[in-house]
Amino acid sequence: MEYLVWDVDPILISLGGLNVHWYGFLFAMGFIVGLKIMEAIFKAEDKNIDDIDKGLIYVMIGTVVGARLGHCLFYDPAYYLSHPLEILMIHKGGLASHGGAMGVLLGLYLFAKAQKYSYLWLLDRIVIPTALVGAFIRIGNLFNSEIIGDETTLPWAIIFARVDMLPRHPTQLYEALAYVVIFAILFTLYKKQATQLKIGVMFGLYMVLTFGARFMIEFVKTQQASYTLDLALNTGQLLSIPFIILGLYMMFVYKKSSSTVKE
Repeated sequence: MEYLVWDVDPILISLGGLNVHWYGFLFAMGFIVGLKIMEAIFKAEDKNIDDIDKGLIYVMIGTVVGARLGHCLFYDPAYYLSHPLEILMIHKGGLASHGGAMGVLLGLYLFAKAQKYSYLWLLDRIVIPTALVGAFIRIGNLFNSEIIGDETTLPWAIIFARVDMLPRHPTQLYEALAYVVIFAILFTLYKKQATQLKIGVMFGLYMVLTFGARFMIEFVKTQQASYTLDLALNTGQLLSIPFIILGLYMMFVYKKSSSTVKE
């Protein structure tokens, strides 16, 4: 069987001594698209659009710092704790989505406190573009030939020539597709029932769908952590479970009679 051979250069363009990578370009594009979606939401709900630029700073810092610390501490703690200065070397690669999620949650909390927004109101809306941003990032991982899947003979397998010549699950595409579907679900739900939903439900649904998809895809993904666990589940799956539980709690248990949203 002939498989698609993926041997794309991860560098999009070189300008002198500066290299612009596909990953960085797609990461930035994801945030730009997400920003436009949030602007539309704020405008539709008659909120101050100028606040979005302030919030973006909190979100971007939270994403990068959280994702980097997550990679270092969750997936290769022995190395980074013995080489702490390398934690700062983001240009060498290494970002973890679970850490990024934690960073965004903290960043949005600080923004909500500073600008006097309802934290859950913000979370219910930020998850819509966040799902799409996740798809952009996973396409960036595809261009880097990273976060690849296990060997398979399925007809849609891809050979990542920069890694080896084995046909593998294109797990980056699995996740990207899942996140696009999640975005469509959340956006449709917001457009049709946003004012009728209990606060926190959109956020909870995002957590369940996103980390549920991540949990399932991990079954066909290569080992990401530098260590092995004597368990049936890997590190990515174990880290996903608390987020899924939080999502279920927000959807079915959490109750809040009223909420103050900044006018």
